[in-house]
Amino acid sequence: MLVSLFCLLTLPMVQSQQKEVKWMSFEQLENALAAEPRRVLVDFYADWCAYCRKMDEAAFRDPEVVAALNTKYYAVRMNVETRDTIYFSGVPYVNREAGNKRNPVHEIPLMLASRAGEPFTLPAVVLLDESFQVRRRYFEYLSPERMRNILR
Repeated sequence: MLVSLFCLLTLPMVQSQQKEVKWMSFEQLENALAAEPRRVLVDFYADWCAYCRKMDEAAFRDPEVVAALNTKYYAVRMNVETRDTIYFSGVPYVNREAGNKRNPVHEIPLMLASRAGEPFTLPAVVLLDESFQVRRRYFEYLSPERMRNILR
């Protein structure tokens, strides 16, 4: 009887967890990669980015996208304007543009999501392999259908 009651009470929590992407920080990613190497999706965004918000509402809430990200990938989300110092592999990364620029971009997105001869733009999604090597970069709104295809 207690087991049945427990199952009924926890079922909504399990279902709700599958409706959202399990986002992590770069610090959490480092530990996760050490324990179990996986592909990585990094979503770079800014609060002012309308297409970033649209992707949050559509692509990152799509059940197939959520399932793929939560089972086959580590999903990292980062506000490009953060002023936090982020440590990854013992190296500190900072936002050197903070205080000098209207929309300052942190070192990490500049390092992972820059293109030669092009300004940094949002939204920016970066796919990395199990060895943390960049495989693809996307600098546009990705619909749920396109995101599903990318993650396959």
